Amino acid sequence: MGFRHELKFQVNEGQYRLMRARMRHILRADRHADRRNEYHIRSLYFDDFANRAFFEKLAGVHDREKYRIRIYNFSDSVIHLERKLKRGDVATKSRASLTRDETEGLVGGDLRVLWGREDEFLGEFYVAARLGAFRPAVVVDYVREAYTYPLGNVRITFDKQLSAGFDVRHFFDREMFTVGAMDGTEMIMEVKFDEFLPGFVRGLLLPTVPPRMAISKFALCRSLADRNQWEDM
Repeated sequence: MGFRHELKFQVNEGQYRLMRARMRHILRADRHADRRNEYHIRSLYFDDFANRAFFEKLAGVHDREKYRIRIYNFSDSVIHLERKLKRGDVATKSRASLTRDETEGLVGGDLRVLWGREDEFLGEFYVAARLGAFRPAVVVDYVREAYTYPLGNVRITFDKQLSAGFDVRHFFDREMFTVGAMDGTEMIMEVKFDEFLPGFVRGLLLPTVPPRMAISKFALCRSLADRNQWEDM
């Protein structure tokens, strides 16, 4: 997959409702969503012994990467190990499918579950994880509402109910204990597209959309995880 533009905004309930009212009659609802055009995403992020992914995000490093395991709607039917590469405002992803047994092994720190998998990306992850002493850093939970438009390969998402989970052993548990990472009326809107954003799509966002922000669900939840560790000491 090539690099795509990725713009992020923090929006409140009122801004969300105004933009959604415009989008829902013009853009396409996500084909994987439920009747409310929503689905649940849970991601387990890894970081190395120096917490490089976290600190590079805080420092605004131009070129950076993160590894994560992602599931949808608490199901183990589709599990992906992903690497997200960021270069300023553009990003790309690489990924490979995992089984539940492989996922539970990686969550427990056992890289040997990848032995025998003839997949170039999994091999790259294995090497990076060994060299960097990767460990599970935080679980990121949210509900996503998504809209798409084929021209420009546009995808606009509203990520709601963002929360952080700390006990990674319960990654597949629907009732996993999590802590809210944003005010209940706030959410993150992401606008992704390839070479260009069609003018009429931009018009659906203006003048409601607030200024862009370098906001990160991973960083917000990771900050909560670190705070939780200090409070437990």
